[in-house]
Amino acid sequence: MEVKIGVQNAAREIVLESSQSADDVETAVAAALDGSSKLLKLTDEHGRKVLVPAERLAYVEIGEQTARKVGFGAI
Repeated sequence: MEVKIGVQNAAREIVLESSQSADDVETAVAAALDGSSKLLKLTDEHGRKVLVPAERLAYVEIGEQTARKVGFGAI
């Protein structure tokens, strides 16, 4: 699934494809915002970890994974 993270005082957002479920991402965001965790910790589909300080979060957008189109007829 695609996750977009807005960070305060940063010109670009962080976009990653995560293998985590929407509920897992939402739980991690809630834990970061309520103060029980100082970092938002997510893992992308390649196993890389993304860590964002909770006090710098501007927004988190959780989207559904879309099927990738392949070939010339996928316009």
